[in-house]
Amino acid sequence: MATGNINVAVENIFPLIKKFLYSDHEIFLRELISNATDATLKLKHLTNMGEAKVEYGNPYIEIKVDKEGKKLHIIDQGLGMTEDEVQKYINEVAFSGAEEFLDKYKDKVDDAGIIGHFGLGFYSAFMVAEKVEIITKSFKDEPAAHWTCDGSPQYTLETTDKKDRGTEIILHIAEDSTEFLEDARITTLLNKYNKFMPIPIKFGMKTETLPKPEDAKEEDPAPTQEVDNIINNPNPAWTKQPADLKEEDYKSFYRELYPMQFEEPLFNIHLNVDYPFNLTGILYFPKLGNDMNIQKDRIQLYQNQVFVTDNVEGIVPEFLTMLRGVIDSPDIPLNVSRSYLQADGAVKKISSYITRKVADKLNSLFKNNREDFEQKWNDIKVVIEYGMLSEEKFFEKADKFALYPTVDGNYFTFEELQEKIKDAQTDKDGKTVILYASNKDEQHQYIEAAKAKGYEVLLLDSPIVSHLLQKLETSKENISFARVDADHVDNLIKKDETVISKLSDEEKDKVKGLVEEVVAKETYTVQVEAMDSEAAPFIITQPEFMRRMKEMQQTGGGGMFGMGNMPEMYNLVVNSNHVLVGEILNTKTKKKQERLVKQSLDLARLSQGLLKGEELTEFVKRSYEMIK
Repeated sequence: MATGNINVAVENIFPLIKKFLYSDHEIFLRELISNATDATLKLKHLTNMGEAKVEYGNPYIEIKVDKEGKKLHIIDQGLGMTEDEVQKYINEVAFSGAEEFLDKYKDKVDDAGIIGHFGLGFYSAFMVAEKVEIITKSFKDEPAAHWTCDGSPQYTLETTDKKDRGTEIILHIAEDSTEFLEDARITTLLNKYNKFMPIPIKFGMKTETLPKPEDAKEEDPAPTQEVDNIINNPNPAWTKQPADLKEEDYKSFYRELYPMQFEEPLFNIHLNVDYPFNLTGILYFPKLGNDMNIQKDRIQLYQNQVFVTDNVEGIVPEFLTMLRGVIDSPDIPLNVSRSYLQADGAVKKISSYITRKVADKLNSLFKNNREDFEQKWNDIKVVIEYGMLSEEKFFEKADKFALYPTVDGNYFTFEELQEKIKDAQTDKDGKTVILYASNKDEQHQYIEAAKAKGYEVLLLDSPIVSHLLQKLETSKENISFARVDADHVDNLIKKDETVISKLSDEEKDKVKGLVEEVVAKETYTVQVEAMDSEAAPFIITQPEFMRRMKEMQQTGGGGMFGMGNMPEMYNLVVNSNHVLVGEILNTKTKKKQERLVKQSLDLARLSQGLLKGEELTEFVKRSYEMIK
């Protein structure tokens, strides 16, 4: 039997590990299973190279809970350790056996699957255990070793009679960590961190239903059997080649990732690159619609099939965090506890690669099946539009596949749209004006007025549309966007021809004065203009600039001078050529004039959805009185 001091650089490393190294104590199980996985994969490499003269077989890792004895066991069938190796790898804190193995065999194996790098994972056991034992037997023909430590720098190391190859870690769970003796808690942790580890992980047994025998009666129960409860899938879809997977395989894996998500994803993007960095993964586009508040952090980050985090900020561009799926890379720089990313040049390269890969996939979908892409547009547009705003390179690529739907259900790329409308919607200054609506029902009157002129009207209703339009106007030449209710249609696209007013300037001033006496001046700016006599007598519009700035501020940034907090301001455009306006002007009694103005104003407000509550009730009452 040998005794000695663990060789550490501080008086007592264990309180530091317990308090500072890992932010969450539950990480200990991930670390110990990672070590067991490394031990098993190393043995596989050695047997493949002929350096280990043993049968690899079908090894697995087993987790056992001894609730009565307050012990948790992690058992592997890997290469094990000799007594000298225990001295080297366990007693030398922060000496990584994985790093040494990879360095020794760097010309014969890559690091695919080898997890450990810092040599600290084992000591996470002391976050939850008051004593830790290691019982281990090497694949070499040497006696087994038994190491024990109670969390102080003192340890014992002696030979033992373990017969089978591999290592068993026994944690004597501390009083403040007895939650880790509950089967449900361990199951939760295994599913969270180890669901896709490359070595099968057994945790207890489960009952499996077998097919009924052919001669069984209908009322006979199906036979069952007890089988090992393997909690993980060692060969998840992202570790396979895209050519080896069918569409159903991708959907099946999505259900495996998100068992409580019942809606199928729209499509997926398989990431697979090995230079200049190694990265694999699968990203899924769920149905998003216009919901910018959809739950993010649904993409899971793995390192060699070990779950790290679902906060992929930095690795995945912000606009893609609304997607779902998995990213796995051994090249992603993590802090020493493997809990979060560290800033690194490789991260930026990975992020750029993912952006490019997503853009290429979207372009491919658009070119190969445009009809299907158009059908899915409303469910994916918020991601694409967000990407166009936030990533310049994505904006450039998206120009080929970003769609601009019309109120009539037609879809155009920007280039197609320009070609379609340039003749009809170019104003007298040579600028192409693109009209759009945000709500077909609420802006129906204005849409119809524009269509009557032969104009196309887009339907742009995403929550970030104001930001997107600003981006497009600064990126494209000689174009502007105007919502159809920003002004009457002749003012939206000004042509050379002018409409002659039936009223003189003096009469127009009189009409304006009559209207201003009735309307709330703090809300409406009255304009009397000559329009087509068939156009509405009163039209309420909201200036494009003011409204857009308010919307931009309300959806995050872009607002100016506190516009997001300003009260709503509207223009009230009075059509001097409409017969009703002439009647208002010529009515002899003040009371009737006021009543006609109120009724006309309320009709205009009603068409904009602005008439509510008491004012709506008053309007209805007045309307009945006028038709008596």
